[in-house]
Amino acid sequence: MMKLITMLTLSISGICFSQMKTLDISDFEIQHKKNPKPIILRIYTKWCSVCKMDYFRINQDIELISLINKDLYFINFDAENTKEKIIFQGKEYSYLPNGTSGLHELAIAFSKNKNLPIYPLWIILDAEGTLVYYHEGFCSPEILKENLKNWYQIYSENR
Repeated sequence: MMKLITMLTLSISGICFSQMKTLDISDFEIQHKKNPKPIILRIYTKWCSVCKMDYFRINQDIELISLINKDLYFINFDAENTKEKIIFQGKEYSYLPNGTSGLHELAIAFSKNKNLPIYPLWIILDAEGTLVYYHEGFCSPEILKENLKNWYQIYSENR
């Protein structure tokens, strides 16, 4: 009975909420060459409770998900558990082990705090790779939508 209730709940929640399309960072270069679009790079860790909270809230905002899915690439990057070398925007980044843990150079490269990044780290780059938004810590759906809409307005006026 409990399995049936769980399956029914998951089915209903799948109908009510849209799904954010995420792009694996290793596929980014290929996709971006085919179809250049602005990028949201969300750098997080699995242990970060703020990371879990903001990601959950953002995934519940249908308007924001629609905006992201339509016009942006969304890359969700785990700074401490991604251990392979990555080429991003033509530069190679590696995992830096430190005892039983470590940190990926990509997180350090985008963070203003080079000693230890603050999570989650939200980076928005335009289609050419220029930084247009930087945010450390909790980012509500409202803040993200407002910044995306402001950036789109400026971008549209300058085209």
